[in-house]
Amino acid sequence: MQQQMNVQNQQATMQQPPQVISTKDSLYLTDMMSWNLLAMKKAHFFASQCQDQEIIAAIERAGQMHQRHYQKILSHLQNPNQPPLQ
Repeated sequence: MQQQMNVQNQQATMQQPPQVISTKDSLYLTDMMSWNLLAMKKAHFFASQCQDQEIIAAIERAGQMHQRHYQKILSHLQNPNQPPLQ
């Protein structure tokens, strides 16, 4: 049964993004970008409040991870005919 569900889930994976996305998808993408941006800002703030270099480094790595996620989502949303946003 579990194997059957895994096969169904694998078949549902899109190989290419759709040309047009729904309003609901657009709102969810906006939320994901907002969550990552907020997490990035919070990590930067909390790292600036710390004294311990190990903790600062760990928080900065977490912030960088959220920044990569934000950039990855943004790159998926860009039209291939447009230059990348910075």
